Amino acid sequence: MLLKSKIALITGATAGIGESCAKFFAREGCNLIITGRRVERLENLKNKLEKSYGIKCYAKKLDVRNFKEVEELINNLPSEFKDIDILINNAGKALGLDKIQDGNIDDWDEMIDTNIKGILYTTRLIAPKMVERNSGFIVNISSIAGRAAYPKGNVYCATKSAARTLSEAMAIDMNGTGVRVCNIDPGLTETEFSLVRFKGDSERAKQTYQNIKALSGDDIAEIILFVVTRPQHVMIQDIMVTPTDQANAFVITRK
Repeated sequence: MLLKSKIALITGATAGIGESCAKFFAREGCNLIITGRRVERLENLKNKLEKSYGIKCYAKKLDVRNFKEVEELINNLPSEFKDIDILINNAGKALGLDKIQDGNIDDWDEMIDTNIKGILYTTRLIAPKMVERNSGFIVNISSIAGRAAYPKGNVYCATKSAARTLSEAMAIDMNGTGVRVCNIDPGLTETEFSLVRFKGDSERAKQTYQNIKALSGDDIAEIILFVVTRPQHVMIQDIMVTPTDQANAFVITRK
């Protein structure tokens, strides 16, 4: 098993890429700390992973926007979970699709707090111990939206650009410590992303993935697993991955 007895903390583990990461990592013997805001889903996932793979899993409701909650989680982990080897900053969201002049301030605040502050809060509390041990891996899930803004993407694109820049900054600041950092920029990935963006409008959400073979959460999780299992002297810093029929945020062939 590639990750036997390692410990990984995954934010936003109740669906999509986060849930897939939990499954892929558990299969490789990794013990997990899974977090999210939907308690029932967390508990179901915990029970399933422990039963299927025989790993230890600690599940905790967490809103990454709230520093006090993140601090309480990290400071009160059971002793066997305290030395986190891998941090996957997956929690993130897009809300709305409006021109900047029509934007919803509450949506802006939630995206900024989740997509930027969420990464900062978890990293600030976990990275120091990684530095002390001269070992650790931080994976930040950004988006191709962080590479080029698209119409009506404004604030979401800005937050993902910030996430990508933070990944670069982390690699610079922790250079020489043995801590590795990777930024992942997925393209169209069929998860609950669009359902959240359109606030439960399932018909509108489905249109995002119509007539294209989109990526899945499993596709991204498999890549992340590859990244974190490279030899210690190898650090894959930045990955953009899209469906074959997507060149960038603008150029998509729908068949």
